[in-house]
Amino acid sequence: MRPPEPPPLPALTRAEGAYVDAYLDVVDQLGRLNPARAAHTYGALRAAQALVAGAEALRAALTLMHGRGEAEVHARTLARALRALDGERRTERVTLPHDRCD
Repeated sequence: MRPPEPPPLPALTRAEGAYVDAYLDVVDQLGRLNPARAAHTYGALRAAQALVAGAEALRAALTLMHGRGEAEVHARTLARALRALDGERRTERVTLPHDRCD
């Protein structure tokens, strides 16, 4: 049985697409840095180093949007894009895991 098809990606400007991509990259790095989920310091160190580049990419995307006169963030549309790109699963890694007493 095949997994369900992901929802289609909404139409985005190039800058909005870069914003979403950079945001998810930062989320992925934060998930790797999460002290409640990290396994090794080296992996966390590499994620911290990559986080800098991700923050710069976020700044560049937002600067481009602002410079083009895109003054508003269309949150509902961008949320649809995040969901289509598995953003819900990816952002879960940033949170604390449930403390289970098994």
